[in-house]
Amino acid sequence: MSKLVSPSILSADFGNLQKEIEMLNGSLADWIHLDIMDGVFVPNISFGLPVVKAVYKLSVKPLDVHLMIVNPEKYIDRFCKAGASILTVQYEACVHLHGIIQQIKSLGMKAGVSLNPHTPVSSVENVINDIDLLLVMSVNPGFGGQKFIPKSLDRIRQAKELIRQTGSGAQIEVDGGIYLENAGAVYSAGADILVSGNAIFSTADPQDYIKKLKLI
Repeated sequence: MSKLVSPSILSADFGNLQKEIEMLNGSLADWIHLDIMDGVFVPNISFGLPVVKAVYKLSVKPLDVHLMIVNPEKYIDRFCKAGASILTVQYEACVHLHGIIQQIKSLGMKAGVSLNPHTPVSSVENVINDIDLLLVMSVNPGFGGQKFIPKSLDRIRQAKELIRQTGSGAQIEVDGGIYLENAGAVYSAGADILVSGNAIFSTADPQDYIKKLKLI
């Protein structure tokens, strides 16, 4: 099983963003995770297209962009042009989910769908074969530094079983409250990619922490 790590720059020092991205470039991180929040779908505002473009220019890693916004279909082409390699939308924000997935893939990006903690994994049954990534939120989206919801392990197992039953090629990404203390359990439940922000950027040696997350 692959063990990928996608550090979330939501917890990075934006006063030294170039230095932070260069640190990630030199690390074992596989992707760079960017959380786009609009203050409508989630009760917080993070950053938008100018930051994505800036990170793209600096990064040697693929950009893993998570849209926590309403009406994501209006912005898909712009995030593609800004440098997104993987674009994930929230299941709860999409009226025409299948069409949005097709829109993302038509532009050459990998398509992901994210589920909030209260949304049943079975909700994506009809699109699981169309997506490249299923993002299981293990906290309520909107803010970094939250505690991992224990029930998320069951949801990861359910997602793994759905993928197995359908023969989907989708990878499982998990975001929220990921630390070295619970990363092993999250991988064991079926996760392929761990998103970690606060844990990585608050430590004295982020590169070593990323390495440990991959080797756990």
